Amino acid sequence: MSVAPRKALGQHFLVDENILRVIERLAELQPDDIVLEIGPGLGVLTRFLAARVAHVHAVEIDRRLEASLTGVERTTIHWGDALHLDIGALEPRPDKLVANLPYNVATPIVVESLALDQLRSWCVMVQREVADRFFAVPSTKAYGAVSVLVQLATERTGFHPVSREVFRPRPNVDSALVAFRRIAPGAPAEVKRIVEAGFGHRRKTLANALALAGVASRESAVAALASIGREAGVRAEALAPPEFVALTGALA
Repeated sequence: MSVAPRKALGQHFLVDENILRVIERLAELQPDDIVLEIGPGLGVLTRFLAARVAHVHAVEIDRRLEASLTGVERTTIHWGDALHLDIGALEPRPDKLVANLPYNVATPIVVESLALDQLRSWCVMVQREVADRFFAVPSTKAYGAVSVLVQLATERTGFHPVSREVFRPRPNVDSALVAFRRIAPGAPAEVKRIVEAGFGHRRKTLANALALAGVASRESAVAALASIGREAGVRAEALAPPEFVALTGALA
């Protein structure tokens, strides 16, 4: 490996090809798939995907990797920050996200991608604690805003713990592959605003957290909670994802 991974970019290059068959199974790859890959690194997964699907859009911020990614069949390389790329404008339009996501942007990439209705499934490699958050249940430590937003739009279809040895450099944390598919559109902006505000002050009551975030007065929040059958002292972590939709409607 001639390019040294950069910690600032959250880079841990995939080097063990044995894990690729697991990705193929969890992602349910088909010959007509148009795949979005974010953080291709040395191109190990990119070349594997390109040999099995119709087209790959690979988004990479690190220009040092150009030599490793040049000339991959049926693949378009997009240089830049994936969080600033207009994915909806890509042609052909990607319908699956399959990636070993950079650790430092994994959560925002998944959350933002939920708004792209064209994406119908995801298979992503992330830190194990991030994977656990995606489908955590209410009233647990792992449950948070990302849990609510992911679960409102998707359902989990697969999970596979990943050894630290498949990466270089070897990370100091465990990783996992998690697969999920769309069951609904991404949460509307107003729901997302309430969810993120509610978990913004996790130790406070939900009504106080919404007031501190400036999205509702405490009095209106308490009244809205009562209308959905919740007491004034409830915290955000106690509400199931659909309750946040109901709460948003009550606040409106």
